[in-house]
Amino acid sequence: QVQLVESGGGLVQAGGSLRLSCAASGRVFSVYCMGWFRQAPGKEREFVAAITWSSGNTYYADSVKGRFTISRDNANTIYLQMKSLKPEDTAVYYCAASDTVLSHNPQPYDYWGQGTQVTVSS
Repeated sequence: QVQLVESGGGLVQAGGSLRLSCAASGRVFSVYCMGWFRQAPGKEREFVAAITWSSGNTYYADSVKGRFTISRDNANTIYLQMKSLKPEDTAVYYCAASDTVLSHNPQPYDYWGQGTQVTVSS
């Protein structure tokens, strides 16, 4: 099992920045990739960004390219640096980990955090 704990959400004005963190613990050695998804009220959970654990390759949704950056450190934590935030970025952001595959769909991910709210005011 892998446990994921997110932090760093909050309220920010449009154009502002936030950094989300996700600390992984447990069987982290089995993780192939970690990513961020988000879910706005009444909408499906959507892919935001992902990073492969060993090589550090990164992938982004078109809607956040150039504004968001995913990264990791050597202490089993990944980050999502969000800049130039827009009201449409408002959502609950979830950290996820997969043992087998990197996907833009949430289904293959094996582990999920509890989510952190990001609200961008106009």
